[in-house]
Amino acid sequence: MKMGFLLSALFFSLTANASGERFSFYNGIRQMGMGGASVATVNDETALIANPAALGKLRDYFITVIDPEFDVSTNTEKMVKYDELKMTDPQQVLNKCHANQDLHLHERAQVFPSLVVPNFGMGMFGKYVVDGQDNSATGKFDYDYTNDYALVMGVNFRLFNGIMKVGANARIDNRTEVHNSTIDDTSQSLTLKQLASSGVGVGSDAGVILTAPVAYLPTLAAVYRDVGGTSYGLRDGLFMSTATTPERTPATLDGALSIQPILGKRFRSTWTVELDDTMNVYKEKDIMRRTHGGVEINFADAIFVRGGMNQRYWTAGLELSMMNYQFQAASYGEDIGPDGAPKEDRRYEVKFAFRF
Repeated sequence: MKMGFLLSALFFSLTANASGERFSFYNGIRQMGMGGASVATVNDETALIANPAALGKLRDYFITVIDPEFDVSTNTEKMVKYDELKMTDPQQVLNKCHANQDLHLHERAQVFPSLVVPNFGMGMFGKYVVDGQDNSATGKFDYDYTNDYALVMGVNFRLFNGIMKVGANARIDNRTEVHNSTIDDTSQSLTLKQLASSGVGVGSDAGVILTAPVAYLPTLAAVYRDVGGTSYGLRDGLFMSTATTPERTPATLDGALSIQPILGKRFRSTWTVELDDTMNVYKEKDIMRRTHGGVEINFADAIFVRGGMNQRYWTAGLELSMMNYQFQAASYGEDIGPDGAPKEDRRYEVKFAFRF
């Protein structure tokens, strides 16, 4: 009875967010190709940060040597052209945005070399994300920057012959961030040191996966992210000392359902729906901003075709997997408007990985 009540609360609680884009610790390319859903479907090394309970789904070990992942918006290609590497400098971002007022610039790069085996894993996650927009109506420059370097370890326990999987991770995260929407768009000497907050924090996520041993393997999954909230005041940033520390990340609860129909002798599929932040932490009224759904068709573990809906926008993805190599591509729409006034930012993502 207690378990049933907990699971019911998970799915029928309402969620939330303030305004503008939602910023997550991790978004992966498979996830974004499948409508932004991963809690019930992740099945590789990224389980360490997407849902540590999924470490119990792994049947072999994975050593990921390199896996660079890049993500840009349609507008960024027009605004930046060949200057992508300069976008870690806020003045360069402002210059590009000022020359293209009211267009939204977005850029993300991340890597996650790791070692995972069934029920255990560890890895080093590095990410930087830049978003900027010069608003002609207000004369203000909106600038969001997040840089994470995190050591992550995770463990999982399989219960009742694997019907229940319970996992948790722990991470030490060096974060540098800026979230500022009041910058004068005529500024000429912006620096990251001037704008940023930096610090080191310790965080943890806990996950559970319940899979019924029947046809289609219906699955219920949840992740409690940033258990108790994650603060970044453990010590000054490793690469930058600033007067302030990054904003505390509140705890959130994400829930998902999935099924896995077999379509043929060498064809399998995965279908999933997911709801973010079921505890209503961010007070977001528009439920579509936190709703995801997707499908993946698997052809002989070599070709994967994906599609779905992220928030209210279509997504698509393709993966080619050969021996130790993977190439993936995806496109998705992200809602960058305020709560109740959706605005799509179309993005394109690629990833190459070598692992054994």
